Order: sequence, then structure tokens, then C-alpha cells
Amino acid sequence: MFNKILIANRGEIACRVIKTAKALGIATVAVYSDADASARFVKLADEAYRLGPAPAAESYLRADLILAIAKQSGAQAVHPGYGFLSENEDFAAACEAAGIAFIGPPASAIAAMGSKSAAKALMEKAGVPLVPGYHGDEQDPALLQQQANAIGYPVLIKASAGGGGKGMRIVEKSEDFAAALASCQREASASFGDDKVLIEKYLTRPRHVEIQVFADQHGGCVYLFERDCSVQRRHQKVLEEAPAPHLPQATREAMGQAAVAAARAVGYVGAGTVEFIMDVDTGKFYFMEMNTRLQVEHPVTEMITSQDLVAWQLTVAAGGELPLKQDQLAIRGHAFEARIYAEDPDKGFLPSTGTLVHLATPVESAHVRIDTGVEQGDAISPFYDPMIAKLIVWGETREAALRQMDAALAQYQIVGLSSNVSFLRRIVNHPSFASGQVDTGLIARHHDALLPPPATPSARQLALLALAEALRHKHDYPAPAGWRLNGALTRRLTFLLNDQNYEASLQHHGDGFIVHVGGTSFPARASLRDTQLEAVLDGISIKATVVRHGAQRALFDGGERLTVELVDPYAYTETGVHGETHLKAPMPGRVVALLAEIGKKVAKGSPLLILEAMKMEHTITAPGDGIVQDFYFAAGEQVNDGDELVDFAAE
Repeated sequence: MFNKILIANRGEIACRVIKTAKALGIATVAVYSDADASARFVKLADEAYRLGPAPAAESYLRADLILAIAKQSGAQAVHPGYGFLSENEDFAAACEAAGIAFIGPPASAIAAMGSKSAAKALMEKAGVPLVPGYHGDEQDPALLQQQANAIGYPVLIKASAGGGGKGMRIVEKSEDFAAALASCQREASASFGDDKVLIEKYLTRPRHVEIQVFADQHGGCVYLFERDCSVQRRHQKVLEEAPAPHLPQATREAMGQAAVAAARAVGYVGAGTVEFIMDVDTGKFYFMEMNTRLQVEHPVTEMITSQDLVAWQLTVAAGGELPLKQDQLAIRGHAFEARIYAEDPDKGFLPSTGTLVHLATPVESAHVRIDTGVEQGDAISPFYDPMIAKLIVWGETREAALRQMDAALAQYQIVGLSSNVSFLRRIVNHPSFASGQVDTGLIARHHDALLPPPATPSARQLALLALAEALRHKHDYPAPAGWRLNGALTRRLTFLLNDQNYEASLQHHGDGFIVHVGGTSFPARASLRDTQLEAVLDGISIKATVVRHGAQRALFDGGERLTVELVDPYAYTETGVHGETHLKAPMPGRVVALLAEIGKKVAKGSPLLILEAMKMEHTITAPGDGIVQDFYFAAGEQVNDGDELVDFAAE
């Protein structure tokens, strides 16, 4: 076994690898960019070396610097994690040439599976079923359109070197193909340095079921069963589970055997995932791709098999045999993983950046696990994936695991940026998901239920916010005019939510208050310690959390979150100098392309410019019929959240 390894990655996967390495007595070396200088994984590692500036191209993608640090530190092996250089055949080969073990498959296996087109050709020869499509090398747009027309719409355009949902577009009709292809190629080039694409028939009710495989250098190869990753948004996974619900045992075994055959066909070594797309209507499955690395969702497999896959990786990379044979592996219980992202589901899942002002999580146990790379006070930057954590739960049955997930999500509290926690809870509690009737269209099909309009604050919520504010005034600063905590005057508070004002007022009464919300009045007693509010409201005892962040007030009560702004009646509000005609950036990013001509009339919904953030494209469209008067940034320039992008004159 190795004495020291270097982890060529960051965030939660770096922390995850360090955890197992420490358990095995292996020293760890971290590499970091300037943006990650004080990150959790840097603190956990035994040694840490600076790579370079924040952009990945100048840090985590610098294979030369990483190998130089590996030699300097005396690391015997490199664990690539996932993303960045994990599926880079040149990096794997360079490690081998330098006499440093690559904790992953040989470069030849990465090369064979690195191109989706080449991989599908290989699988076709091996007799693995494929979805009808075009996987050729010819990339002339006219030919690609011709192939799409022949396959029949809808079709899916996919980056050949892609992954993680990047460089993918669904095209419903022929006239939309050219624009979708151009967008897909831009995104693929930016994310993977390769704009080659393939085209496949898009199944209208598909499930995404993948098989975890593992192979050693002695001819051993097993599968550790399947994961269902069907719940997705923007082709990116949101919730994963193992085993897959309602999957017949015969299908499970057939998929497992096909995955092992695929791994053997390329001389695979280490951890890999063979992804299949499964037609809900027919039960047939088709090879989609093979990820030649450890997957983000590997913890659910660990939970149902009681195995440490990173420990397996280290054993195999060091030349050892697989710890178990196929007949020694069994499924026990059920597990879910929820990806907690810094993003705003109500705004099309746009990434959110900022500081984790407040972070509270459920307590970890044998049933609840949290893989994370951040702590309270850390920042989520625009340079990398916006994942905050992976929440993994286990139960004896799917129903028990689902209850665990709901309870754990209810305890997750994040303030300082937007997150998808409430959205995840709605999925977990939706009847279709709860019953296991999953496919990749679940979120879109139940959009209105999963992404409802913001609810009106309840009298209870407003009362709790008002009580917390009153008690903070008592502790933090002098009482304002017209308010005495121990007097009889009334304190009126106004909270703003979605451009709507909500009012609450309090009067001191005995050892407590009388709270007035709307037309309702009720007695209350309360105490506040830091963010923890304990109240008796109309005879009901309540424990809640209220976090103050500037004018923002975030209330966590009974597993529900409400975020409002406290309106200061004396505050001066400056109106925008350009009025409402200037379209602003919804997130930090880079302008990729300007799509409209200055001075020309455009129709409502017309694309005006494309903004790229975290390797995903977002199109700014015309809010109505009108004229583009000016662009404030050129293609290639960086913008900040809220920067004015377009001067648009609406008719």
C-alpha cells in the first residue's frame, strides 16, 4: 500500500479521499488554487501546495504543475477525484511515465471510453444494445442535420467528450437543430476542449440506470449493483438512489453482466460506471457511456454494500486484488443521495455565489452521511461547480430511507446564498417519487408542484420574525423612536417578500407580548440566544432559527424556510439611473456571444446574448417587443451579478 498520495482535485471529493486515506494511515498531499487557499480540504490534508490562480485552466487542469508537486512531495500515487483531469488519458499516461501510480484506469481504457462515439462503436462490436443514433467522426453541420432528420425527432445532441450534463441539447423539430448544435458545440468546447458531438434518438420516458464496476490488475472484475439517477434537471443529476426501484432481478443481472463485459473489453482497472438508458415503456436498456472514474454518487453504492470504494481504489492501484468476489457482494437496505447546490430553482436553477453566512446540518450517524468541502463562512465562487454538499441516507427499506432523507433535509439550513434544499424536499415528498415511478422527465412533468409560486407568509411566521426582531433590538442596539420594550407603545415592523409588504406589530404585556398580525392578535413569550428563538405563541411552544444577513431575515421553523427583508421606513432607496430598460446579469459569468443587432427591432423572447457561468450557458432574452439600443459588454468579457448587460427599449 502507498505511504503518501496526492489528490489532484478540490472540494468534497478531496475531503472524501482524505477521510479514507487517514483511516488507512496514508499521508495526503493537497493542491489548491488561490480561490481555495483556506478551503476545508486544504486544512484536512497533511501537506498542501499552491497551484495557481482561481481559473481551473491555470490551476487544477495544469497537469505539469501537479506532477511536479507529486515528485517534490514524494507522493507515490495521484488520485484524480472526478472532473478536471480524472478522465484525461494524457494525464494518466504522464503519471505512468513519471513512475507515479494513477489511481484510476490505464490511459488506454480512458481513451477507449473517452469518446462517446468510439465507445459506442466498441460496445456495438461487443453486442451491447445501443440507442439509434449517429456516432461518426464527420461533423459537418449539414450532415449532422441530415442524420438528425433521418433518426426522427426528438433527438439529443451530446458532446462526444462530455459529461455532467454539459454540452447536451434536446431538439424537438428540424428548424431548431442548427441553433441547438451551435450552442452545444460552444459549451462542449468550453468545458472539454472538444466540440465533437453525437446524435441519438431521444427517448420520451427514459430512466437513467448505471452500474458500478470494479476491476483489478489480476483479471478480477465485479459489479456492485446499480444506481438510479433519473431525477435530473438540465441533464444533471439531482437525486440518486440504490438499488433502482422496481427493477426486475433479471434486468439487474443482465445490466451487471453487460457492464462487466464492457469493462473487460477495454482492459479496465479500478472504479468505473457503465451508464444505461432504460425505456420505461418496454423495459429495454441501452448503453449510454462509461465514466472511467469514481462517480459523484458513489456513496449510495457504499451504503447498500457496506464497502469503501475509495479503499478499493487504493488497493487496486497498489496492485492488490479486489477485496470481494461477485458472489460475496449483496444488497442491504436502500440509500438516497441528494446533491445540495448553491442555485436558485425558482430562477431556472441559476448558480448562486456568495458566502455561507449560516450553515447548519443534520447530525451524521449510521443512517445519515454528509460529504462536503465547505464550512460556515466559506464562499461559493463562480469558478467551480456550485455543489455545497452531498446528503446521503440509508434505511432498511426504500420507505424508511425516504423518511430519513426528508427529516435530514428539514434540518439543513443555509443562509447567504440560494440553495435547492426546499426543492429537494418537495421532490422527496412528491407521490411519483415516493412510489418509485421515476424517469428523467419527472421534474419537468411535475414542474408546477415542484416549483410552486412563493407562498404567502403565515401569521405564525410573521409573529416569530417580529419577536426575534424585537428581542434583537433589546440586546443589540438602542430602541428606536416610538418603541420601548418594557413600555406600552406599539412596535410596527414591515417585511418585504416578492414586492409585497407584510406587517406585524407587538405590544409589551406582562412578561411577554401581544402580537398583532393581520386581524389576529395573540399572546406570546420569547427568548433569543444568537440565532435560536424559543417562543410560546398562543400557547404553542416553538423552537426556531432566525438568521440576520444585512436586511435579510431567514426563518427556519418546522423544517420550512422563509426569507424576507426587513423594511426600514427611514431608508433611502435610489432608483436605477437607467430605469427598467436595462437588462442585468442574473449571475457572474462571461459573455459568450451577442445575438442581436443594435438598432434592430426584436420580438419578445428573442435571444439577445449568451452568458456562461460554471461552464453552463444562459441565454438573455428580450422581455418584450422592442429595440436593442446598446450592449455594455463584448463577447469574452467577464460580468458580475447585477451588471447591466443590454440597453433595451420596450415598445
